[in-house]
Amino acid sequence: MRKRYPAYYKLFIGALCLTMFAASCKKDKSAPSPSPSTPTNFATIGLYEYSSATNRRVFINITKIGTVGSISYPGVFDTGSTGMTMDANGLLPASMITSTGITVPGDSVVVNGITVTSQTGEIDYGSVGGETKEFGNLAYATVTIGDANGSVTTGRIPMFLYYKAVDQTTGNNLPVHSNDVFGVGPGTSFTISKIASPLSYFSLATNVSSGFKLAMFNSSMFSTTAPLYVAGLLTIGLTPNDLNSSGFIMHPLTFFTNGGYSPDINGTLNYNGTSVAATMLFDTGTPSTSILENPAATSNVTTLPANSTVSFTTPQGFSYQYTVTSNYNLTQVDKTSFSQDIRTIFSIDFFISNEYLLDYTDHKVGLKNN
Repeated sequence: MRKRYPAYYKLFIGALCLTMFAASCKKDKSAPSPSPSTPTNFATIGLYEYSSATNRRVFINITKIGTVGSISYPGVFDTGSTGMTMDANGLLPASMITSTGITVPGDSVVVNGITVTSQTGEIDYGSVGGETKEFGNLAYATVTIGDANGSVTTGRIPMFLYYKAVDQTTGNNLPVHSNDVFGVGPGTSFTISKIASPLSYFSLATNVSSGFKLAMFNSSMFSTTAPLYVAGLLTIGLTPNDLNSSGFIMHPLTFFTNGGYSPDINGTLNYNGTSVAATMLFDTGTPSTSILENPAATSNVTTLPANSTVSFTTPQGFSYQYTVTSNYNLTQVDKTSFSQDIRTIFSIDFFISNEYLLDYTDHKVGLKNN
């Protein structure tokens, strides 16, 4: 979900398969020294896929926050934003949540194992004509993701606890928990710099880098009736093999004073005979339509017709091409002066044909065709 993209809707639970390595050693002094242990990933967990018309979502299930357990809150799994945002309803006493804010006596208060601070903020998602804004406070708590198949729990992490989410187009408040976001982008939140990806807070073994990789999403599992569990989509923790020998083409990220490392990478974009230098974001939180930015476009917004071909290449050697259809790879071209955003945003459909890796330790994005 690129900064400011509206979240949708319902999810369910994710499943986890945790792999651990146990080292052994010999007591015989005459025996050779044991080989160094092979680093293994911290955990692999399933995600849930759901679709509504041409919109597609992937969710991660959140089953405990602080001491509030026996919950099942779906967070939009979002490579386009950084930090977890969660509706305060159901986590804090109703008496603390008002129409104008969360009541915090003093600098902070601990309720249900959640530390809620007096630091407030606003977070925007979406694009021109479709903005959603959350209003809330910086908070800290442990978070458990997973279900009966297995789960993992973070350490005490910062998050954004919101008391309301507003559709900026209509001015209406969104339903409770309909805009919960699990933002796994690099760097920190633009709103509150203390907030980073919840996946960056796990304690990892030696030689395992902080980060994650995504297997390709399964196009046949985007159900319109109920979200469907897909095993093995998310791997937490990156081994040297993931980073060096698994076929990912790595792209270094750029550091900015506000927000830290950006998930954007540079490349050359081509569509219907037009070539544009592009800054590209690969965004699981954009549910249907990729947005190609062109400062020289003749119209503010142009929808590419079915059978249009779009491709891009990066200086590091990654390339990808797709064809627009009536249901998949929907694409529009925005004039940059209209959108006020230089980034070309590739939607969730990109992840159906490609694998994605994000290395928090060395600040790189890995892309891999399949």
